[in-house]
Amino acid sequence: METIPAQSTQSLNVLLIGNNPIELSSVLEKLQQVRDKKIITEIAFDLKSILERLMRFDPNFIFIDDNLGNSQLRETVSTLSHNRKTKDIPITVLKNSNYHEAIGSGAALDYLLKQNLSADALYNTVKNSLKFRRTQLYLYQAYQKRKKQIGKLV
Repeated sequence: METIPAQSTQSLNVLLIGNNPIELSSVLEKLQQVRDKKIITEIAFDLKSILERLMRFDPNFIFIDDNLGNSQLRETVSTLSHNRKTKDIPITVLKNSNYHEAIGSGAALDYLLKQNLSADALYNTVKNSLKFRRTQLYLYQAYQKRKKQIGKLV
């Protein structure tokens, strides 16, 4: 597993995925309102455009709009969580309602309701998810190291 670098001074690369340009532009505007952080964004509308973006863009966070529909959302989350370049990147699903079942819950780290979206909410989600992912990776690496040490003793 790759290590996610500390986010102190580097820019934040965010991939926005959805099929509604109006809602995605609203999320983009809120991300641009985040102070003291340079946020670079790319927008993708389907799996083909996601793969095209990943050829030239290295995101360290992904937002996916749940308006994609259940099957496309599930396929997108699955593809991203198995792709070599994106498997360790935190994914947050932007939801219309809290009453719908969460799709892709195994790979998505967080869910945000679109009605409560603000620049602070988006940034806090990104910050917390990156911290959580770094902790997961650290624990995984520590576990693998410990497993090797025990294997040598046996």
